Amino acid sequence: MIYFKRIPTLILWILSVMMCFLVVMTLFRIFFYFKFLPIGQVFSGSAFLMGLRFDLKFICILGVSMLVICSLPFINPLRNKNIQKAWVFLLSTVFLFTLFLNAVDYFYFDYLQQRLNASILNYLNDAGISINMTLESYPVFKIFFALIIASLIAGYFFKKGISQFQIPAPVPKRKFSFWYITFFLLFAMGVFGKFSQFNLRWSDAFTLSNNFKANLSLNPFQSFFSSLHYKNTKPNIDKVRGGYFLMADYLGVKNKDSAQLLYERNYSFPSSEGNRPNVVLVICESFSMYRSSMSGNPFNTTPYFNELCKKGIFFDRCFTPSYPTARGVWATVTSIPDVLGDNNRSASRSPEVVNQQLILNDFKQYDKFYFLGGDPSWANIKGVLLNNIDSLHLYSQDNFESKKLNVWGIDDKNLFLEANKILAKQTKPFFAIIQTAFNHRPFTIPPADLGLFKLKSYPIDSIHKYGFGNEEELNAFRYTDFCYQQFFNAAQKEKYFPNTVFVFVGDHGIAGNATAMYPASWTEQQLSYEHVPLLFYAPELLQPKLNHSVVSQLDIMPSLASLLKIPYHNNSMGKNVFDTLFTTNHYAFIIDHEIKTIGLVSDQYYYLKSIVNSKSTLVSVVDNNPVPSSVKTDIIKNEMAKLTEAYYETSRYLLYNNKRKR
Repeated sequence: MIYFKRIPTLILWILSVMMCFLVVMTLFRIFFYFKFLPIGQVFSGSAFLMGLRFDLKFICILGVSMLVICSLPFINPLRNKNIQKAWVFLLSTVFLFTLFLNAVDYFYFDYLQQRLNASILNYLNDAGISINMTLESYPVFKIFFALIIASLIAGYFFKKGISQFQIPAPVPKRKFSFWYITFFLLFAMGVFGKFSQFNLRWSDAFTLSNNFKANLSLNPFQSFFSSLHYKNTKPNIDKVRGGYFLMADYLGVKNKDSAQLLYERNYSFPSSEGNRPNVVLVICESFSMYRSSMSGNPFNTTPYFNELCKKGIFFDRCFTPSYPTARGVWATVTSIPDVLGDNNRSASRSPEVVNQQLILNDFKQYDKFYFLGGDPSWANIKGVLLNNIDSLHLYSQDNFESKKLNVWGIDDKNLFLEANKILAKQTKPFFAIIQTAFNHRPFTIPPADLGLFKLKSYPIDSIHKYGFGNEEELNAFRYTDFCYQQFFNAAQKEKYFPNTVFVFVGDHGIAGNATAMYPASWTEQQLSYEHVPLLFYAPELLQPKLNHSVVSQLDIMPSLASLLKIPYHNNSMGKNVFDTLFTTNHYAFIIDHEIKTIGLVSDQYYYLKSIVNSKSTLVSVVDNNPVPSSVKTDIIKNEMAKLTEAYYETSRYLLYNNKRKR
């Protein structure tokens, strides 16, 4: 108690204000819990604890702001009586805004079963209708009057608080500086929210693996401001409906319904109690096809993987829908292209679309694993994974014996070896995803591996000619092949290996000079950004085949379920690449968020269109000849244009309408 009295009154006053806001936020969460608690849902202390962390984050923003402002004596209400009324008004206004935001959040969830988010701003497009609907549905004026009264009462206590903590005498400068710095750092830590590489984010709520718990833990500040960048990403329903039958036919929807916009396809197979092969899906960082040995690159960067491709089912025309990694992981796991926002606004970062129905959950007899060498909070991937994949075992840098080597965590070789040790102990069928990271700047190669892995040097003009920026980038790409070899050397010794389907796919490609391996359009139109290898490898289970069909990262999950005869529900944009009808008019959809284009790749052409000005282009992907204008090519371009638009709008629709069926 004596030590507590040493704290300057300014800080005690700020803490009292912060406590007032914390109490209000906590009361709202308790009210939310009892009002919306689903039948059968038990009390969750973890959700309330997570909610407390979110609340502390925002009141610490308030606290650090007050501390900085009050460092100026003439603005400090405990020193300057003339400024006290302004502070009472300011704090009362902030308090009113807090009450208002929580009230809107309550009614928004009551109406849409979503925490308050930026999509509420879309109702301003039809402001008159929205206001009338609200006035007719809720006692708006009574509620607002109650909020005003509550704010006036709070203002009374804010005024008393200032009087109570009035500074009677000057505080020694040295003493004040110590406490000022100490609490500034404490508040800053509260804003950051956790001891980790990344700060406390909305996705941490979804690590609770339960949608109600996640919603309970969020507060309206977190959900609203986290989604503010996504307010203009909602689908145009008229355009979705206009392209419905085109997309339904393309996806193979049997029970078409343009009114309800049904896209789900159900697949069943003869019941079998036989063998259930394991799955290991490797999402390979920056695994650009034109830089690999499979493309004929003279550097022969991936000789080991090239030999694997000869012994498996290899697709040399696979494309990712977009760039960068967060979007590649999203597309692989959900089978829906991430068409939201720009490079800084991926779907994984949007609270509105984090809840997704996954084909992976139809692997009901399988244990699920995800291995990542770094921090899974990156790009909010952790929330996406834990909220959507049933009973997922997530392993990241803190769960491994190997030491973190750089910003991306442990190196890829040790990631593979640690994953292998865990998988070797499994007694049930498993579906494991391993996400690599070290084929990425700063291109670190562990010193311990430089005995077995030999660095190579080439003339800089040759390095540029064959698609690389420098020697470090080239050797890092070669190092990935070394890691694959070390993984298989270890895995082949384990019992699970013969009964496992290994799938390798790039998370995305890398822009660069691919003209030595592919037609000019691949470089000029930046197809190298999305062109990646796709390999299904299981020597004991699959017959080798080189397949030139155009396929997509989106197709992996439905293809695996079909290959292993797992009954599944598909409400995504992915298709089964092993279907004998697959090669008929199949395309890969691509969206470039940087230059704002959408398009489709076929076996002969790449059609792309600007989202900004609707300018479109049709180029050849098989040679360097310009596409001649003719009746035939005009028909092709028109068909691809319609399908591109329908694909884009349908993808936007499904991102918001592919909710999990609990």
